Amino acid sequence: MSPVVSVEKACAAAQLAAPVLARMSPSQRADLLVVLADALDEARDQLVPIAMTESHLPQLRLSGEVGRASGQLRLMAATIREGSYLGVVIDPADPTTTPPRPDLRRMQTPLGPVAVFAASNFPFAFSVLGNDTASALAAGCSVVVKPNPGHPRLSATVMAVAQQALSGAGAPSGMLTMIDTDVQAGIDLVNDDRINAVAFTGSQQGGLALAAIAAQRPRPVPFFGELGSINPIIVTAAALAERRDEIATGFIGSFTLGAGQFCTKPGVLIVPRDQELHDLLAAQLDEAAGQSMLTDAIQKAFVAGVTERMNIDAVEVIHVGQTDPDTREVTPTLLSVSASHVSDHPALLDECFGPMAMLVEYDTDEQLTHLLDELPGVLAAGVQAQGDEPQLPRLLDRLASLAGRVLFNEWPTGVAVTWAMQHGGPFPASTRPDTTSVGSFAIDRFLRPVAWQSIPDALLPVALQEANPWKLPRRVDSFRSGDDGG
Repeated sequence: MSPVVSVEKACAAAQLAAPVLARMSPSQRADLLVVLADALDEARDQLVPIAMTESHLPQLRLSGEVGRASGQLRLMAATIREGSYLGVVIDPADPTTTPPRPDLRRMQTPLGPVAVFAASNFPFAFSVLGNDTASALAAGCSVVVKPNPGHPRLSATVMAVAQQALSGAGAPSGMLTMIDTDVQAGIDLVNDDRINAVAFTGSQQGGLALAAIAAQRPRPVPFFGELGSINPIIVTAAALAERRDEIATGFIGSFTLGAGQFCTKPGVLIVPRDQELHDLLAAQLDEAAGQSMLTDAIQKAFVAGVTERMNIDAVEVIHVGQTDPDTREVTPTLLSVSASHVSDHPALLDECFGPMAMLVEYDTDEQLTHLLDELPGVLAAGVQAQGDEPQLPRLLDRLASLAGRVLFNEWPTGVAVTWAMQHGGPFPASTRPDTTSVGSFAIDRFLRPVAWQSIPDALLPVALQEANPWKLPRRVDSFRSGDDGG
């Protein structure tokens, strides 16, 4: 039996499952997430060959990505077992205050059914059982997945594995369902009034179209979209003089990794004008091997983006990549432009998904300052520096205002799945700069606070009851659990 169902059936099932999931204890939901993680790991040998066929990604990368996806599920399980995600706050009644204070108890509650749109570039980690799904399920929300058209057979197989595992663990039917890959199904899903939030990873064009639908519904719902990013890295003059070879090698390795099909690719290197760097980068790129792109549509958009930039008079070509439309194989392209010309061609600061990057070269600190004022919101940004440059505090402050993650002498590809990770940023990197799609705090997207006032203890949610049966961390009368006053 196919795991793919109609939008109507998926949303109806999700609506029925949502209150059942919401009533479960964090520990019970954590157990289900671990069941999914175990099932994913056990099916690795079945799933990876399918993913290789559909995505053209190598076995080693995909096998590792299965581990990342199962690790995300386990991190979310650990997050909800720990309990602070509920944000429990208790202010006991106090008749001596002005005005008198009633008994107030506040905690986070699940939003209800969530639509998850899978990404093309991570067939496991941002797909059917990716972190959007993991964090929504952890929050106590049922999930309807819209699979990516780039890997339909893999998505169906992963969903079948997941549903079998959940059924065996006694999970509520409708906890996790999947619709078809076609565009209209996705539109219908966002329009369905039973969906209470949408999580999306993909193109800016597609994401904004769906965000508009979510906002224009008779009952608008939050749309959490990760839409792409250029992830600029600034190189100081001192760092370039001291580590030119190292910076060139690190930059090429990062922007060509996975054929440049990472949302964290450093698409822009902001660097002092330096012909020696040009020559060094060109020589290294001459040796770069071809890599396959994920889909024909992605390759077509990549070629169009490169061509558009190369046709700008102010742009200099450092290295021209080659494209094979039959195999979807491409080699890297590197362009350069003076910082003084960027304001005339703002499209140069748009993401070009694939193995293309741009050197933006500056001659003075004033040029650099002006350029930083023109940069869009990004997922990540950083500096390559020696550490004692006087302008570093100012540069880091400016980058922190643009980015969700700021790096020092590292490259942005590679996102750790941890409590402290922030994977989001100001528009156009994402539609909600106050959230993350990776790490423990990704769960916050699918929760909302509710306060209970003067409710008898026996009628309160378990997390708010006086005896604290789940042993949750709580703030009581302004003191945190474990503080001297609590």
